[in-house]
Amino acid sequence: MRAWNVLEANTKRNLAILFFTGLLFWISITLLLPTLPAYVQDVGGTTQQVGLVMGSFAIGLLCSRTWLGRVADRRSRKIVILIGLTVAAIAPICYSIVQSIGGLAAIRAFHGISIASFTIGYSALVVDFAPRQQRGELIGYMNLAVPTGMSIGPALGGFLQAYSARWQWDFLAEGTGYEVIFWTSSLCGITGFVLASRLQEAAGNKEILEKEPINSSDRNFWELSQNPALVIPATILLLVGLVFGTMVAFLPLFVRELDIAFNVGLFYTTVAIASFSVRLFAGKASDRYGRGLFISGSLICYIISMTLLANAETAPTLLLAALAEGAGAGILIPLTLALISDRSYANERGKVFALCMSGFDLGIALAGPVLGALAFSLGYRGLFSLAACLALTALVIFVTQSSKNIRQSFNFALGKVRDAYAIDC
Repeated sequence: MRAWNVLEANTKRNLAILFFTGLLFWISITLLLPTLPAYVQDVGGTTQQVGLVMGSFAIGLLCSRTWLGRVADRRSRKIVILIGLTVAAIAPICYSIVQSIGGLAAIRAFHGISIASFTIGYSALVVDFAPRQQRGELIGYMNLAVPTGMSIGPALGGFLQAYSARWQWDFLAEGTGYEVIFWTSSLCGITGFVLASRLQEAAGNKEILEKEPINSSDRNFWELSQNPALVIPATILLLVGLVFGTMVAFLPLFVRELDIAFNVGLFYTTVAIASFSVRLFAGKASDRYGRGLFISGSLICYIISMTLLANAETAPTLLLAALAEGAGAGILIPLTLALISDRSYANERGKVFALCMSGFDLGIALAGPVLGALAFSLGYRGLFSLAACLALTALVIFVTQSSKNIRQSFNFALGKVRDAYAIDC
């Protein structure tokens, strides 16, 4: 861990606190992944309404990212982290109180603010502390909180739901197990808030900004949104968001339709294990060989995963799809963050992360209601086939548009040339 060894003691302390805060946050979020679609269906929701509720999560993301990005740049990364954890603590309790479809969609949208806020603050703070030459490596290590949390959360959620009735926690579970999951999710958010309150990022962040080169700029959102260096990563994330949103919204229902003995939580745990494994080396390798080669590989993993889901009949096929999806996500998200960090100045990274990750948010928002409307005619297999096509489209765009011309883009996507848009800061 060369990147970790070069850091100062106070920086290591802050990053350690940040990592465990991230772990608690992602456990809180992913506890609900395998059970919330079934919960919506059990309170009377149709397949399209399940997609609507799950997709509403991204509405909160989209509506809050711009403002939160400005707060992160102008005020403090810590503030937006605490906002995210506060929402993560409140929203799960609200699910157990409101059981109408409209109410659940509104709460889900509110819950989306948590990821918008937390990921902006977390990512910006990690990059602030990361040495330029080891940026990909350190981002990769710090983002291990995501797959680790995702490996624990879904499995814990399924375990709590399965055994709550046996334990006769009727004062919480009412025989379903959902309330136990909601309260556990909330408790993780509260614990994360207490831990994050110990972060001391102001001095370190000030030091980073004082080192900003004199040719740095303060571009607004409109200027950033017209910059091809950022538009292409945002477009890739939009398409991958559609793929990811399709999987999250409809995988539990697809498994239920298959009528096989398979715990959906195991799928997400497998995703997390694969994601964890590739992050151990991908970030460091991208510092040496470039981001493009690994981002191209991650998109191929998404294509394979969705193709396997579209043809799945047995549990082993589902697990293979989970491995491919986990490898894709484990490479794409941290290395895209590293890529857009390379292409931006420190004093605008909050806005840049907000802009680019909004593409991912929009994809998730559209996947549930839009593709859910196609579920009746296409079926779940058809939806996953469509998702594979979207991943293929993302790969074609990246290979042809990721640099200043098609030839440079092709070579960058294959790891043959450096990033032409990179800023040395």
